Amino acid sequence: EGSCGALCRTLVSQNGLQRDTADISQSVLYTSLMGLLLVADNEKEALTVGSGRVGLRNIGNTCFLNAVVQCLSHTCVLRNYCLLKSYKHEKFSKEEAKLMDFSQVLSGLWDVREGDIVVNPRQFYSVFKEVVPYFSGYSQQDAQEFLRFLLDKLHTEINRRPYVKRTGKEPQQQYVRFISEEANAMWKKHLERDDSIIALFSGQLRSSLHCSVCSHYSNTFDVFCDLSLPIPKVTLQECLDLFSQEEKLDKENSPMCERCSRRTECTKRLSIQRFPQVIVIDLNRFTTSRWSISKSTVYVSFPLKNLDLGPYGPVDPVLYDLYAICNHAGTVNMGHYTACCLDQSGWCFYNDS
Repeated sequence: EGSCGALCRTLVSQNGLQRDTADISQSVLYTSLMGLLLVADNEKEALTVGSGRVGLRNIGNTCFLNAVVQCLSHTCVLRNYCLLKSYKHEKFSKEEAKLMDFSQVLSGLWDVREGDIVVNPRQFYSVFKEVVPYFSGYSQQDAQEFLRFLLDKLHTEINRRPYVKRTGKEPQQQYVRFISEEANAMWKKHLERDDSIIALFSGQLRSSLHCSVCSHYSNTFDVFCDLSLPIPKVTLQECLDLFSQEEKLDKENSPMCERCSRRTECTKRLSIQRFPQVIVIDLNRFTTSRWSISKSTVYVSFPLKNLDLGPYGPVDPVLYDLYAICNHAGTVNMGHYTACCLDQSGWCFYNDS
């Protein structure tokens, strides 16, 4: 049975998920998966909250919004920050943070009184559509796109740094002795302009190029808020292996070699230079051709605990535990998003249909 309901039942049947790993690939048929995985956090909560087991009302093809909000709602550091309204005295801008109506939604979901079993996100969604008109109307939307837009716009409103207009490509540092020095310098520049609670999801990718003519190595570093992985086989580890696999580039598709000062054949490899506290993994099930969009239905198994991303970066081990999943069931033209989130009582399935 490939439904998200089956996923929830499978998780519950795993004796409260006490095992180190579990293969739940049978439950993700016809779904795309966005997993939020969090390094163990020993921070004690500074406020009293309810169980969080409250639904969100579907106000017209808004399952994409509701599933993502449930996942973010179970990101405890972000949830507490919003409920305490810490952004009010931290943000640089004096303008009202309109999108922080998001905090009101979280307040309803985590109300200690738990009077309502359903929270209406209409006000938050209305404000979001004003900020991002692309999401206007009632057509089906992509959950991963919504997540990216939401995190970006939330960050813009509550950024602790003043807005600085970017003036084209950043100059590359030359003659740096160690890769880590160059990466740290680029990360420092990033934090000088972008610093908010949304940095929870931010990491740094390293792209390495090796020229086949002069053997020169060059590196570029980019900030990322999610990893979009191809689906070659059946395990998450294989998806990550393909993501970081060395790729051959011909002259037409390669950048200019810094030493040769011309385009040459080269190899390219991606790795994670800096790991985020919370990593969002998107399994890219949708592929676009000239005439159509198709969806892969390959089963993908993944660990519930201790996903080690150390082999894909400079340190080892780097362990993540799964705490939230956003699933898409159905086809390209007709589908439905649900969420499955871990709280103190175990896993809970959220379906607004």
